[in-house]
Amino acid sequence: MNAVIVGLGYVGLPLANAASLAGIDVVGLDLNTRTVDGLNAGHSHIDDLDDAAISALLATGFRATSDPVVIADADIVVICVPTPLDEDGRPNLAAVIGATTTIAEHLVTGTTVVLESTTYPGTTEEILQPLLEANGLVCGTDFFLAFSPERIDPGNEIYTITNTPKVVGGVTPESTAKAAEFYEQFVSEVVRASGPREAEMAKLLENTYRHVNIALVNEMAQFSFSLGIDIWEVVRLAKTKPFGFQSFSPSAGVGGHCIPIDPNYLAYKVRAELDRPFRFVELAEEINQSMPTFVSRRLQDMLNDRYKAIRGSKVLLLGVTYKANISDRRESPAVPLATRLLSMGCELQYHDPSVHGWKVGDVDVSEVSDLAAACGAADAIVIVQAHAPYLQNPEAITGSGTPVLDATGKFRGDSVERI
Repeated sequence: MNAVIVGLGYVGLPLANAASLAGIDVVGLDLNTRTVDGLNAGHSHIDDLDDAAISALLATGFRATSDPVVIADADIVVICVPTPLDEDGRPNLAAVIGATTTIAEHLVTGTTVVLESTTYPGTTEEILQPLLEANGLVCGTDFFLAFSPERIDPGNEIYTITNTPKVVGGVTPESTAKAAEFYEQFVSEVVRASGPREAEMAKLLENTYRHVNIALVNEMAQFSFSLGIDIWEVVRLAKTKPFGFQSFSPSAGVGGHCIPIDPNYLAYKVRAELDRPFRFVELAEEINQSMPTFVSRRLQDMLNDRYKAIRGSKVLLLGVTYKANISDRRESPAVPLATRLLSMGCELQYHDPSVHGWKVGDVDVSEVSDLAAACGAADAIVIVQAHAPYLQNPEAITGSGTPVLDATGKFRGDSVERI
């Protein structure tokens, strides 16, 4: 079987790796020539695969290219391109449409096309199918089309592509079968949906569930503080219940490629077709977006208690990625928090073991290299992500004597306040 993976980012590259290791002939297609050249030279640009893994991938026969002619030789083409929001918060399917249009230009009889990029229900049939049929080929007869939502969790060493169940929903039963046949070669469990809309909606349910529950605990963190209640203790106690409860923790905000983005795709579809709001999603969005402001106010109060104004204070942010122990900064809550602190007049610095060079808007935030010295010299510290090096040597942070506002709930000490 020959496969072409379109888009070699955090979703496409691990998929290409898993398929190649299973004996499938894989070519990666990406418009970014820097990405293509780097991969062909054995260099990785994502956290989940290091350079050694890329070298092993190349040894299987994998290659990356920017030339779409490879599509004509593929038995299956999988689209793994970004689906962000536009400036107005609406779904931006430009990359999906562009990739599909390119595929249509090179599509041959018998090819299966699978969309993995997260989107709203109906995209596969309403957008991809007409584009692919524009040259006269018929879906279900001349080619096959399915949706299979990606379930990549960057940095997760327990659940990977191969042991995370894969949902597949085809436009026709044979489309489902063709797509499932591909994934069954390297995924332990493939779950067949009745159609692409159900598969598209399943992905949005998964991430909307997380979005809403994160918002719940973030709002509880805000009023628990006002009531003098330790929300971290509350979460610890609640999660001892062995049934009917799943633990979520407060944070400085929600980041990443899924939670801040995907529920808005469903909210958009509901408003566009049903002319009604998706109130849970919109409220969750409002609460989660309020967390950087809440954290900045907590920091301001903490400094005021020490007779310091926040304006002019030297504030050190620790961890500016969207989650711990990865370098991915997509939608990181550190950005709106930093924006807020800069607007309040802070002298901002940051430290992150995986990020060297960080810009917030037009401001180049100063990076510190000596963590212990920087902690001692700061007026206040805000821990946004609890990276492993911080947890391995917490005294470098908490032993500095500088007041610490911890948004992760993982640090202790006389100078530490948890949000």
